[in-house]
Amino acid sequence: MNSRAFRRGAVAVAAFSASAIVLAGCAGSSGGSSSSDPNGEIELTVATFNDFGYTDELFQEYMDENPNVKIVHNKAATSNDARANYFQKLGKTGLADIEAIEVDWLPEVMKYSDLLAPVPADLTDRWLDWKVQAATDPAGNLIGYGTDIGPEGICYRSDLFAAAGLPTDREEVAALFEGDWAKYFEVGQQYTTATGKAFFDSAGGTYQGMINQVEAAYEDPESGEIIATTNPEVKDIYDQVLEASATESAHLGQWSDDWFAGLSNGAFATMLCPGWMLGVISGNAPDVTGWDIANVFPNGGGNWGGSYLTVPANGANVEAAQKLADWLTAPEQQIKAFTAAGTFPSQNEALSDPTLLEATNEYFNNAPVGQILSDRAKAVDVTPFKGEFYFQINDAMQKALTRVEDGTQDAAASWDQWVAEVDALK
Repeated sequence: MNSRAFRRGAVAVAAFSASAIVLAGCAGSSGGSSSSDPNGEIELTVATFNDFGYTDELFQEYMDENPNVKIVHNKAATSNDARANYFQKLGKTGLADIEAIEVDWLPEVMKYSDLLAPVPADLTDRWLDWKVQAATDPAGNLIGYGTDIGPEGICYRSDLFAAAGLPTDREEVAALFEGDWAKYFEVGQQYTTATGKAFFDSAGGTYQGMINQVEAAYEDPESGEIIATTNPEVKDIYDQVLEASATESAHLGQWSDDWFAGLSNGAFATMLCPGWMLGVISGNAPDVTGWDIANVFPNGGGNWGGSYLTVPANGANVEAAQKLADWLTAPEQQIKAFTAAGTFPSQNEALSDPTLLEATNEYFNNAPVGQILSDRAKAVDVTPFKGEFYFQINDAMQKALTRVEDGTQDAAASWDQWVAEVDALK
């Protein structure tokens, strides 16, 4: 199997010469509804965020197979931008024919499941069971076409590790990190002591990997009651990551300009890496030769992220949109998206595809990323409960961590502000 390089970054918006595809900078700027002309041509808008692996070439393939369809792709820079646009317009006008949603705001989406066209019943067995269950409403309707999941490894700069006297071989690095989060931060302290440089990118990104291993962090699965501020696991993780952040973090908020620059300039040596992050790194640091990925994750396994495609029920071409959403999430296209951006498939058939299992990544030192991420997926043993307020609580927590990292508040004051913000949701 030839090595596979994941070429596209989270905010890289490539221009494509064919006039059939229009790429916009943000879904919120021109979500738009579809239109058709008297000659039978259908225009379908697809709104995504970050990098789903939906390349210009992939959309062109569909249009070649369906000459009456023109696809317009609107890509938001972040899921926050996409979420704001989605809930502002859902049930009204202005949404795309196909709208991507992130798993962290799926519970909010489920409250409005009647505003979305259900996935045809004959497709529901194509995805992992838990992927289907999460997006199935009380009436038994599946309202999202599963795209990716986010099994995590650790990405690291082998050249920076070498300079610090740490091992660089990915199997040795995996052995180095084997253990809990305390072990990860212990290695980080070794690195910072040897180099005087930051070990990981941000408290927020690291916190996310830690909190995703807690089964019920913010809300009680039975009652729905908000427990975030009294849950000792949340406070322990907050304290642990900020203690490490004081000496080990580059204090670069993910998706910021400085963070993107840090992928190239050696501002940090490691970061937590779900499959979709591989394309972000390689797409935004194309000239760096030191990135690699280790088949390991603190505390065993973790899943970060994953998304769905939804079809608003009031769209102008619902049936055509469902057909495109079906095609985009079929096993063959999930493999192509993985190849383009590292988005790890949620399709049962795709998970056993030799193309996936044998895939290597030239950019990441020819790492066997297909096998590594498959192993990481099998290591996931906690599916966090995410209730109605998960997104708001977690977003507030990310801002709390940022306030500490940028020096706006100390840890105690920022925690107290977060508690007040969460209490206001009750």
